[in-house]
Amino acid sequence: MIKPLRPARLRAYIQALGASFIKLAQVLATRADFFTEEYLDELRGVHDDIPKMSHEDFRKVYEKAFGERDPFKTFLENPIASASIGQVHHAVLMDGTEAAVKLRRYDIEKIIRADIKILRFFNRIFKPLFSEYTKNSIEGVIEEFTNMITREVDLYVELQNMKKFAETYPNSGIRYPEPYDKYCSSDALVMSFEHGFRFDDRRVLERLNVSFEEVMEKLIYFYTDQMLVNGFFHADPHPGNLMITPDGELILLDFGMVKRISERTRKSIIEIIKAANERDFETYIKACKKLGIIGVDAPDNLLQEVAERMFDIFSNETLDAKSMQTLAFEVLNSVKNLPFKLPQEAIYIMRVSSIIEGLGTNYIDNFNGIKDILPVLKENMPRALGIDDKFIEFLKGEAIEVPFTLRKMKKIINDVSDNSLEIKISKESIDYIREKSRSYYRPIVNGAMLVVVGFFVVFLGFDKSEYVGSAFFFVGMLRVFFAI
Repeated sequence: MIKPLRPARLRAYIQALGASFIKLAQVLATRADFFTEEYLDELRGVHDDIPKMSHEDFRKVYEKAFGERDPFKTFLENPIASASIGQVHHAVLMDGTEAAVKLRRYDIEKIIRADIKILRFFNRIFKPLFSEYTKNSIEGVIEEFTNMITREVDLYVELQNMKKFAETYPNSGIRYPEPYDKYCSSDALVMSFEHGFRFDDRRVLERLNVSFEEVMEKLIYFYTDQMLVNGFFHADPHPGNLMITPDGELILLDFGMVKRISERTRKSIIEIIKAANERDFETYIKACKKLGIIGVDAPDNLLQEVAERMFDIFSNETLDAKSMQTLAFEVLNSVKNLPFKLPQEAIYIMRVSSIIEGLGTNYIDNFNGIKDILPVLKENMPRALGIDDKFIEFLKGEAIEVPFTLRKMKKIINDVSDNSLEIKISKESIDYIREKSRSYYRPIVNGAMLVVVGFFVVFLGFDKSEYVGSAFFFVGMLRVFFAI
């Protein structure tokens, strides 16, 4: 019997495998549907922190990025941060401006492409062993991860993300580095050097008398706006990417992992949060099915029971964060055999939420990010749902749609009368029908094959072939009979 790796050993292997597997582990660290809590604890501890490039590799990357047009008065070869995709150096431009320079690792693109081939190869091998829901979920994780990491490895993409963030959230109260475009490329990102302290450096922040409550309130407001209102968000707010200045200003770094959320997903998540706040179990379950978190065949009565237990946990103000998390995992473990899966967009939201929850619990007792999200969401509900701030403008827009709506209604009536009405089915419903069809027809097909084998064995005419063939035939007929 093959035993799975212990959590600590798994983490050690992931760290040793390098860039792609470290990034994948960080994404999987929120997947309670894949791993038990002991494994998730280890995956959360996988750090994107590996040894610096060799001097030879550094020179190759530096010369490729800047060539003969060396723009720096000084450049410290020893990096101030070293991660799986690249490393960051302190430099001073010719005009005396301090700069942070991110260089991507030598040949990292080739390494990433090779790692992706390995992941896809093993997925093809083990895919038949998983249930339909898990199979689709793993496929989605690998494809989304592939898209994410191939973009993250291109520092020119990160430059565009940084500029887009500054344009989208100019009044967020959060500061971003200023990029120096003319020195940037796919191999190098040159930006302003930001001075501050790591978000998790509690001792320093206490000495500076930084108000943790105000900082967390600002951070939650900012991320609620990103994820649920605009749908364009920074998906990697770990403590190394968040800094605080002595006067309490937040600085956001590293824009390699930036995601967009579709309007459909965003609105479904808003419905889930709103229904959870109002303890509207029916709407909550419908929104979960619409989002694709749970299968359309999941029993509503059991889901309502689970939702009630979860709501009770998160509304209990006497629980500390660790106890709350333990109870929540116990509930999820009790329903692990239900047909549910997590869309990739939701996974990144969960990742961000868990990181922010962890930051909050470091400083504030009984911190509960969900409760803090609700007032922000209520305040921004019209914008989050795509309604103009000016209600009159909204009404005008709706009035313009009335003739088109009437025309659609007329077409539906005509199609019904002509027997030409077409009905579109959601992807989740199609997946459910496909899986049910397979589970129904599979034993029939297997039974029919056994019957054919039985006839074939009889015709072979070897000793006692009629007995062996009859046995195949009988078993095959039983399979078909009980399947029908």
